[in-house]
Amino acid sequence: MTISYTLKVANSRFGGFSKLLFRWKGSIYKLLYKEFIVFMVLYAVLSLVYRRLLTEEQKRIYTKVAQYCNRSTDLIPMSFVLGFYVTLIVNRWWAQYTSIPLPDQLMCVISSNVHGKDEKGRILRRTLIRYANLSSVLILRSVSTRVLKRFPTMDHVVEAGFMTQDERKKFESLHSDFNKYWIPCVWFTNLAAQARRDGRIRDDVALRLLMDELNLYRAKCSMLFHYDWISIPLVYTQVVTIAVYSFFTFCLIGRQFLEPLEPGQEGDLDMYIPLPTLLQFFFYAGWLKVAEQIINPFGEDDDDFETNKLIDRNLQVSLLSVDDMYQNLPPAVKDKYWNESTAQPPYTTATAAETLKPSFLGSTFDMRMCEDAEQSQPAEASPSVPRIQTPLLSRFFAGASPAISIKNFGRGSRGHPHLRHPRVDGGFPSPHPNRSEDPESVACIEEEGTEDEESGASKPPMPGGCLGGPRPPEASEMQRKELPLIQVKAPSSDSIGADRPEAWEP
Repeated sequence: MTISYTLKVANSRFGGFSKLLFRWKGSIYKLLYKEFIVFMVLYAVLSLVYRRLLTEEQKRIYTKVAQYCNRSTDLIPMSFVLGFYVTLIVNRWWAQYTSIPLPDQLMCVISSNVHGKDEKGRILRRTLIRYANLSSVLILRSVSTRVLKRFPTMDHVVEAGFMTQDERKKFESLHSDFNKYWIPCVWFTNLAAQARRDGRIRDDVALRLLMDELNLYRAKCSMLFHYDWISIPLVYTQVVTIAVYSFFTFCLIGRQFLEPLEPGQEGDLDMYIPLPTLLQFFFYAGWLKVAEQIINPFGEDDDDFETNKLIDRNLQVSLLSVDDMYQNLPPAVKDKYWNESTAQPPYTTATAAETLKPSFLGSTFDMRMCEDAEQSQPAEASPSVPRIQTPLLSRFFAGASPAISIKNFGRGSRGHPHLRHPRVDGGFPSPHPNRSEDPESVACIEEEGTEDEESGASKPPMPGGCLGGPRPPEASEMQRKELPLIQVKAPSSDSIGADRPEAWEP
């Protein structure tokens, strides 16, 4: 059965995973111990031969070979090859589990849309859901060794109640060279269409919903078949296996203790047990064994899917849903919190501390605002300061802003080259010399110095010299001399895009 340790890791605590290291069933020790023992025996044999049986000249030759093998291990990209391969295997493993057909959605639709409390209605609902379960049993017999051992022949399927003798005759009378798991799904569709004609399914919308759920169920059966048919390319599995085996073959020779070649030369520390090499074998070979175990999860390994239990569960739950639970409803009554505006379920003593925790209202609820009262006052727009918009866009938003001021765009022409300067003759150059402008969209040049002083004096002073505070009169006079303030009237809707001469008023 599947090894579950979810409860053991429900809470993170000191040494939480350490307790899982001493379990045998489903562990890496059970999966790898035979290969590990073989590797250790081969390493020990080579070590004894080198230490006891070789002559000095043979030891010198073996030392050069061992150094060459040790350097060759760096040329095999073990982490890349194994990591990518195991990631592919794990994704495929989970996708196969999600493709196992479960009748939960289909049985709910059958129970709510196939009507009739009489015996015929009951037979109809049970037959529909039995066809769906029969289809899953047939496909699982094709991909799972456990299910095939349970139902080795069609006689066992009939004896288990998934199929009648008449249905078996019709099933076997249809000759096909391919898997026939889809036949019960076709029986389902024909029976549902007959139920619609008899009025057991009351409208076409319910029939369409029933067909959609059946198609989803059949699609999962089909995916299981294709996962079993189309495997990961064999060449990829061979590459990974050869890489692991060749890596540890080099390690058997290259990770041995070696005597120095020259007399007086300091040698490596003699570690009779090569602990780093053994750990490396445990990690890399264990990684390969994990992929070997889950590449086909429909076998009989410890962590393979319990398909027989799924068949039992699906049949029992689906028959209860479409038969015993059909229109078998508890009475609808007022709930416990009928007269309460705020429902608060009770807590036990073990969970009472959770009531003291405040509810999460959003991350900005804990942000501290500025304590200055003036910063929290709403800003009121001054009637003497028009809304700021760009001159080009103002031509297309004439209805939103009747007058557009560009006096706040900046002071000076160096920072804003798009401001138009007066010509010698008193007019303003057009931004489009080849295009004439509407006479209604001329610019009225006004000296607004007095308005600026009045609006500046009316605004409250801001701390820290912020915008809106009092300014020296000398600075205002210099800015007015540098660039006159311009107020442009927005054009009318009829003048947008017109190609007429433009005039400017001083």
